[in-house]
Formats: sequence, C-alpha cells, structure tokens
Amino acid sequence: MIAQGGPRPEPGTLTRLYFDAMATYDRPDAMNYRVGPGAWNSISHRETERRVRHLSLGLTALGLQPGDRAAIISENRPEWAVVDWACLTARLADVPIYPSLPAEQVVHPINDSGAVVVFVSGDVHAAKIAAVRAQCPALRHVITFTSALVPGADLTYAEVEARGAAADSPERAAQWKADALSVQPDDLATLIYTSGTTGLPKGVMLSHDNIYSNVQASMRVLPLDVGKEVALSFLPLCHIFERMGDYLYWAMGAAIHYVEQIELVPICLQEARPTFAMSVPRIYEKMYARAFENALVSGAFKKRIFFWARAVADVWADKKLAGEEPAGPLAWQYALAQKLVFSKIKERTGGRIRYFVSGGAPLSPEICKFFYAAGLVILEGYGLTETSPVIGVNSPSAYRIGTIGRPIAGVEVQIAADGEVLTRGPGVMQGYWNRPDATAEVIDAERWFHTGDIGVLEDGFLRITDRKKDIIVTAGGKNIAPQPIENGFKTNKYVSQAVMIGDKRKFPIVLVVPEFAALERWAALHNILWSERAQLLQMPTIQAKMEKEIAEECEKLKLAAFETPKKVALLEHDFTVDRGEMTPTLKVKRRVIDKTYAGLIEKLYAVSGE
Repeated sequence: MIAQGGPRPEPGTLTRLYFDAMATYDRPDAMNYRVGPGAWNSISHRETERRVRHLSLGLTALGLQPGDRAAIISENRPEWAVVDWACLTARLADVPIYPSLPAEQVVHPINDSGAVVVFVSGDVHAAKIAAVRAQCPALRHVITFTSALVPGADLTYAEVEARGAAADSPERAAQWKADALSVQPDDLATLIYTSGTTGLPKGVMLSHDNIYSNVQASMRVLPLDVGKEVALSFLPLCHIFERMGDYLYWAMGAAIHYVEQIELVPICLQEARPTFAMSVPRIYEKMYARAFENALVSGAFKKRIFFWARAVADVWADKKLAGEEPAGPLAWQYALAQKLVFSKIKERTGGRIRYFVSGGAPLSPEICKFFYAAGLVILEGYGLTETSPVIGVNSPSAYRIGTIGRPIAGVEVQIAADGEVLTRGPGVMQGYWNRPDATAEVIDAERWFHTGDIGVLEDGFLRITDRKKDIIVTAGGKNIAPQPIENGFKTNKYVSQAVMIGDKRKFPIVLVVPEFAALERWAALHNILWSERAQLLQMPTIQAKMEKEIAEECEKLKLAAFETPKKVALLEHDFTVDRGEMTPTLKVKRRVIDKTYAGLIEKLYAVSGE
C-alpha cells in the first residue's frame, strides 16, 4: 500500500520565494533580535531587502562565482538569514555548520564542500577557523558578524556589505535581480552535512525545488495566518527543520524572533509572545516536566486542582479526538479547568500560541495529548535532511496523536517488507555530495528513498516506531523497539533522560538521568542527607525509588517480559552534544552511550550473572 499526498506543487526556486515575499509584505518587524531583558530590536522587510542585495553584490565583488560554496557558522540571528538570502541570490550554495562543533570537526564540511568563504558570528568561531585554517586550502575569506575584526577573520560583514553598496545602482540592482531569478529549480541551493552518527558526515545536496516544494506543500496543511504570524526561531538554522521553517515564515510574512541561545527559550516565549513555533521533543518534554513539578510544589489544594483539571481535560480530549463535541457538565468543567490551570501554562508560552510543530524525533503520545488537552496543540511531523525535510505532518483537520500525520502534497510513502519507511517525491535530495556510492545505498532505481526508520501506515497516517539501526535484538532473538519505551519513561516526573541497552544480551537494561529537581525534593522530604549528586545516586533508597518509578512506567506501557529492563543505572549528568552523546538536533547516539558507559553496563550485567 502506498500513501500519497495531493498533487505536487509547481516547481519553483527559493529566489522566487524571496522576491515574492519582498513584493508582498512590508512589515517593520520582519526580523527581530533580543538586545536585553524584554528588549528586542526590529529589522523591516525593506531594510532586509537592502542588506541582502548589498551583501550579495559584495560577495560577487570578492570574486565569488555562481556555484561556489559559502559556509556559515553562527547561532540563530538575523545575519544568518541575510547571508543565506545573499548566497542564494548570488547563485551560491551555502554550507551551514553547527556552531556547537569543535574546530577539528569543521574541517571536513569546509574541505569536502570546497567552501571558499566562511561566515562566523564572532570571536569564538573565528578562533575555531584560525586553529584549522592551514588544513583548509580552498578557503579564501573568513567574514565575521562583529563590527570590528576579530582574530582569525579577515573581513567584517559590514565591510562586505559596503563593497556591495559601492557597486549598487538602479541598473545593477535590476541586473542582480534578473540573475537571481535565472536560477533553475534543480540548481543546488545548499549542502547540509548529516550529524555523522556513523562515519564522516555526508553532504546532503538540496536543490532550490527540493526545499521550495516542501515549503509550498507545508503551507497547504499548516494553519498559518498570512501576514499576521509571530514566530520564534530557536532550533539551529543549520538544521533543515528550522531552515525550511524560516523560509515558510518568510513566504507567509511572519515576524521572526531569533533566539541565539536555547536556554533563553522560556524567557523569549513570554517576551516575544509568538503565535507559532517549531521544536524538537526535548523542549516539550521539559515544558511537560515543569508543569508537573510546579503542580507538585504548589501545596496540597493546588495539586488536587491540577490533577482534577488534567483528568477532566483527558476526557475532553478523548471526545474531541473521536470527532465529538463535548457538552453538558464536561464542557463547563473543562472551561473551569482552563481558567484555573491551563491558562497558567499558556501564559508561560506567551499566551498567544495557536500551534506548535514537533519534529526531529518521536514525541511521546502522552505528552502530545497533555498539551492538546491543555489547548496547546502540537502538530507532530516527520522527515529527514535528505527529504528537505517534511514527509508528513499532522494538521488540525487531519490529526491523530501518536502518528506524524499524512504525507504532504507530492509525497508518497510505502512500507518495505522489513518495516522500513520508504518515500518518494520532490523533496528527496539530489544525492550526497561526492558520494555516489552512499547515494545508491539509500535511493533505489525507482527514486524511493530508504529512511532507515521503521513504521506502519494506518488509514494513510504514518506511525514511526523506531530507527532501524536502533532496534535491539536480544540474545534470545527478540526484537525490541527502544524509542517508544524510552519516551514512556520520560513522561515520569523523576526521569529526565533514558536510554535502553541490550543488543545481543539476554535482557535489556536502562540508563536513566533523573530529573534532579524532583528527585532531590523527594529525598529532602524523606530526610535523606547528601552533599553531592553522585553520592545521592549511590544510596540504596534512591536506587530503589527510581527502580520503582521505572517499574510503574513499564506496567503502564504493558511491556512484554523480554522488553522490560531488568536493571536501572542512574547517571549524574545529562547526555550532551559536547560529549558526542547526542546529535546537534538532540537525538541520542545509542552506540556512543553504549561505548561511553561500557564499564558501568558490563558491571550491571556481571552482577546479574549474564
């Protein structure tokens, strides 16, 4: 069976999207950046248009030719978007690089892509390039966003823009626009390097139409209000999820608020008061944990009110999801629950959110349903860098919790004999840069892209069950899909992160990072004394507490005996990108964690007598 979206959008280019947006909208707050607590500066569409043109002309003045590659290493900020548009209109292909990567890991994407220029946000990233520049022979310029030169950079963003301004004239501007619009749909727009969970990162070649078609198809299903949305951009723009979202916001005339540090998201939600935002599940997991933690520390009466409201909303959600309209006592009880409890949660998101979008990894159905019941709808979607990225997404009119929705326009999905999700459509990449062998491994002769994910189709809705490479096969030959189980564990208020281990073992175990705020509060209530977290986690009472919590979640999940972890190990620190345990998009690198904690894991199995 093949699930299909509607007719594919007409082929197009990102440069056409850009010029159409500039001709359609004239907002004074097209781009916004934070300058202090509660203080944001705005950049208009007209100012953006001038900066893009001058920077694009400046790049040409530096000698860059159509088809050249330009790298970007920066946190989210308006300059990122301006550089992106300037590269596209100069007919260059940009190469975004995660700002979290250390110096030695930026060498490969720069050299493999043949980037001749790299933009950096400031001294930290300029120093990275300086440390490895001798290893990057094709690199000609390092351009910093700072107002003054920093060590490692040879030009400032303003200097390049000034060169373009000097070359500008009405005739030159007209020619520049004509040249930009001469780009063809199949021309290369960007090279995005994969996270490199196995081997060196591969450069994903995405054409103008790959991304343009994804934007157009997403616009058909996502409920954006043209010219009126306020968006918060905080996922890295170097990732295709936020990048496509940024183009979507431009196409819809949204006011985009860029957040440079993800730690500022809770504050920026309240300051910018967005109507629309996209995120990976980790952010929603933290919001969910915070809501429960606030309820638990608010006193017995408020705690009872919270759980009463949650129970009412749960019943209300069941009826709504079944296509019914709640009425009678349930309707007024839900209205009261909204006033007493859920309105407070909405206030913490700024009070204006109409929809969140979730992608990048599976979201726990329990968390998704909680926010739906609270009136904060999360539209879960799915895709990969290689698919530009959206394959499918839930919409208000076609919404099913636990799935990633139906395929978007132009996209086909089928399930292979081994359960792998295959997809075909205008968003599927041109291939991996300089890697025809790797391309042939994932795109077959009929242009089906093999995603590496396991899933099922239910009435056209796609449900992702796990990553093919993450499936645990026990020594007894039993297959375990760990992601849904881990997501279930993370709904527990005492669990921050969880990773199951057990491939080729007699049984699985789970490594757990506790939600320390909740666990430490519990320990204090039970008169447990500790000085360091490592000491706390070694206490038999704490270990027994966490084992009990995991066991209760296993019962809720109705796990089979072979799926149930037999041992629980407690870890002191969150898994992080810096230590290589997570990808920059916050996906767990299971094999890295298995290797990092090999000693602890072996000890657990040894104690168990395996």
